[in-house]
Amino acid sequence: MLGFLKNPVVVTAEINMNLVALTVMGLISRLWGLSYPRAVVFDEVYYGQFVSLYMKRIFFVDDSGPPFGHMLLALGGYLGGFDGNFLWNRIGAEYSMNVPVRSLRLLPALAGALCVPLAYQILVELQFSHCAALGAALLILLENSLITQSRFMLLESILIFFILLAVLSYLKFYNLQRHSSFSGSWWFWLLLTGVACSCAVGVKYMGLFTYMLLLAIAGLHFWHMIGDQNLSNVSLMCHFLARGLALIIIPVAMYLSFFYVHLTLLYRSGPHDQIMTSAFQASLEGGLARITQGQPLEVAYGSQITLRNVLGKPMQCWLHSHTNTYPIRYENGRGSSHQQQVTCYPFKDVNNWWIVKDPGMQQLVVSNPPRPVRHGDIVQLVHGITTRYLNTHDVAAPLSPHSQEVSCYIDYNISMPAQNLWRVEIVNRESDTDVWKTILSEVRFVHVNTSAVLKASGFIGASLPEWGYRQLEVVGEKLSKGYHQSMLWNVEEHRYGKSQEQKEREVELHSPTQMDISKNLSFMAKFTELQWKILTLKNEDTEHKYSSSALDWITMDTNIAYWLHPTSGAQIHLLGNVVIWASANVAALVYMCLSLWYLLRRRRKMYDIPEGAWQLWVSAGGICVGGWAVNYLPFFLMEKTLFLYHYLPALTFQILLIPIVLQHLGDHLCRSLLLKSMFSALIVAWFSSVYLVYGTFSPVTYGEPSLSVTELKDLRWKDSWNILIRKQ
Repeated sequence: MLGFLKNPVVVTAEINMNLVALTVMGLISRLWGLSYPRAVVFDEVYYGQFVSLYMKRIFFVDDSGPPFGHMLLALGGYLGGFDGNFLWNRIGAEYSMNVPVRSLRLLPALAGALCVPLAYQILVELQFSHCAALGAALLILLENSLITQSRFMLLESILIFFILLAVLSYLKFYNLQRHSSFSGSWWFWLLLTGVACSCAVGVKYMGLFTYMLLLAIAGLHFWHMIGDQNLSNVSLMCHFLARGLALIIIPVAMYLSFFYVHLTLLYRSGPHDQIMTSAFQASLEGGLARITQGQPLEVAYGSQITLRNVLGKPMQCWLHSHTNTYPIRYENGRGSSHQQQVTCYPFKDVNNWWIVKDPGMQQLVVSNPPRPVRHGDIVQLVHGITTRYLNTHDVAAPLSPHSQEVSCYIDYNISMPAQNLWRVEIVNRESDTDVWKTILSEVRFVHVNTSAVLKASGFIGASLPEWGYRQLEVVGEKLSKGYHQSMLWNVEEHRYGKSQEQKEREVELHSPTQMDISKNLSFMAKFTELQWKILTLKNEDTEHKYSSSALDWITMDTNIAYWLHPTSGAQIHLLGNVVIWASANVAALVYMCLSLWYLLRRRRKMYDIPEGAWQLWVSAGGICVGGWAVNYLPFFLMEKTLFLYHYLPALTFQILLIPIVLQHLGDHLCRSLLLKSMFSALIVAWFSSVYLVYGTFSPVTYGEPSLSVTELKDLRWKDSWNILIRKQ
């Protein structure tokens, strides 16, 4: 019974020592002296703010992309015990002792280190030699710009890691397709492809370019499968569904999960609340939630309300009026109605309060039981403090002469009757009988007499002159079609009015509400709003000292000074290995020229290389040249401030192409033994120059040792490089 114990239990394992050695070298190159310098380095000043907000659970919006990358950086801070207390206000500021510098920089450094063995495995899966794969890994290892970018609290190394992981996973899946479809390893690599793509997109939207490339390649491969007569219709359908699940459904689900975790962690009100809707703000702890907690949900006749414009750009503002009137004549000679001004005011104020009145009744209080206002109802809006009615008429607005002036009506006993009836249209209603709800309902006010729509027009950038206290203009927009957000309003603060007398009502308007109603948003509602803000919210792009154009990147005509020691000449720059960048450009050019030559020759039925070598050449180009193109060319269409580090994902694919082209030239163009020997000698000399340049620029890659003025001047190989030299 225990006979199996007579023989020893033996476990065998195959260990690729190339991979082990490359991983160790990658870790050493990226992790060595990681906490140096103990100061804020370039964009750490930007990402560090978000890490602090994560530590304090304070909500923020970053228009640069999704939250997954920020959460990974915050994870490093959490593991290091960071409490979030540091003022990220200046590049070069010394970190206080409570900031775990090494922990914050650890995950980007690990991601950068693992890119080295990933490059090796990608070329192996592309069916190139281990020598070529080793060359690709060493080029990634010795690329100075990739080292610099991975040693600080930045996102590019994490992005490149997930991009390469997605490419490797798909190649492994594709190679297993031929002999072990639907096996455990087949499913593993297919699912990992989708997961890695989702993570890449979740770090930065640049990851979407590689994701689209892999989807296109997967679609092309499946198209070829359709023509395989050995596969049944059922098998093809199973393959299609498996790819759809792994490459579309799972990435979408993971992308949503990033936002779910993000919103779960950041539940406190913060400095970015004001760009979100009132409903979103009210869902956060503190801030608006403290003001609106317990408000009545349904707006009724007699309700006292403040109306916030939904657009919220360039700043949030509320429908407002005050006792001042429009000037009889404007500066350009046009006349006005001389009625009471109505504006959109960017601060909370008692003059933002309005009372919803039933036109058929005189009372300004809520009846018992309350009569809710529904979609399509006609109302009058009475200004709470001055008790004048919101009005518009056929008089040109002060700044927008093609729109109608909006005012609070003053009876001057002249031939200008009041026109103060407004139809309530709930834009986001579910049915035509919906009740107007606090915070949740987005409402248009359509003027009954003229069909003009109440609109905050100050968002075009203009504000009223001094007579209007520089507040934003409100107009009646004529012949309006659609629902532009500047025409939409939502009730932010709300109470049921109880006082009919004006003096008592003024006291009531100054006091907080005390009623219990919950207004929690669903996750999908919050996700949709936050995603829309990320995609549409754009900070004003300003010219940066180290910004550059996409054309500057190919020849590395630019650099970025990341850090300068306050007293010595030690400094860190984002500068690439000149030999590698030039070789990558040459490799891309050679690949495209050779491909064109082969295509022309094949068109004439002349085959210079075997069919297997041609297929290998094309597939490698699809990954490497395609990866370079999709990660580089879109920047020519972007209207944003660009920096050299935006090119690093494209550069990584270009670097992978170098050993592919070298192996192809050695295998198919160097046919004699002499040529092969000379070609090998050239490669050795070329690689020696790669290492020499790496060593030359290491002081500005790692920030040490400190260099003298002469040594710094010697590193300025191009006049366009901005090497920092202190005045003596």
